[in-house]
Amino acid sequence: MRKKYIKGSLEAFRAYLKSRDMKPSTIAKYTRDVRKFLAFIQGGTLDHDAVTGYREYLLAHYRDTSINSMLAALNGYLKYIGRDDCCLRLLRIQCQLFLDESRELTREEYERLLRQADQEGSRRLACIIRTIGSTGIRVSELSSITVESLGQKTVCINSKGKIRHILLPASLVKLLRKYCREQNRTSGCIFVTRTGRPVDRRNIWSAMKALCRRAGVEESKVFPHNLRHLFARCFYEKEKDIVRLADYLGHSSVNTTRRYTMTGQIEKCRQTLEMGMASVREAGKLCGHRRKNRKGKAL
Repeated sequence: MRKKYIKGSLEAFRAYLKSRDMKPSTIAKYTRDVRKFLAFIQGGTLDHDAVTGYREYLLAHYRDTSINSMLAALNGYLKYIGRDDCCLRLLRIQCQLFLDESRELTREEYERLLRQADQEGSRRLACIIRTIGSTGIRVSELSSITVESLGQKTVCINSKGKIRHILLPASLVKLLRKYCREQNRTSGCIFVTRTGRPVDRRNIWSAMKALCRRAGVEESKVFPHNLRHLFARCFYEKEKDIVRLADYLGHSSVNTTRRYTMTGQIEKCRQTLEMGMASVREAGKLCGHRRKNRKGKAL
């Protein structure tokens, strides 16, 4: 006998995620993704066919990475309500060699954003951009940057059930100490609103979008997480140490870190393939040149 969706179970699922100490942003995303599925089946029968049909719908309307994140949320919900039989495997995605250039923030564009913020006197935003760009932390981890951490030049971050320590570059410590003096901040979180609450993702997102338009940088490239990607690419280009980079970013898998080190420069990727494997001798044959013996006759 096929079971139908149990009314109210979504709220129970939300409470379950909260009990597992998941971040509010993760809970909101999982809830939103499950609600999208429930709207798709419109209160009808919840079975394997319904879930498969939903995946076909996603394939026609979303990118593969987005589909996997939505399916992961749905699988979590299905397991919670005891419908493991309806869970689907995630899509197998081949690792890409390069990013979409329309979404890759370059070092030059990063510096252009900072110049614009400095010219406008947007000190808090400029310091936030420099902090994420210098450390690679998540925007949700900014509250861990405190006045006290500047003295230790180290930040202890407890995120996703993992604790990691981030070293603060001396140049960043100097910059943030000056900012704290300007703001008369002597303790606690450095980046706060007028009411003293830590700035949240929405505050930073909207401020960066407004800044990029004035700085002449495409909006598709400017969002907090892209600063984290820029940090990863710059670090890897300098150190070529992906394991150490994974530790800095807080990744459990190096495969996750690999996505952060991709480049959008297709021609640069193509040049790395020039390893002399297409020899001159073979190229000559393809061009119609024929080898001759000692007497000058073609072989």
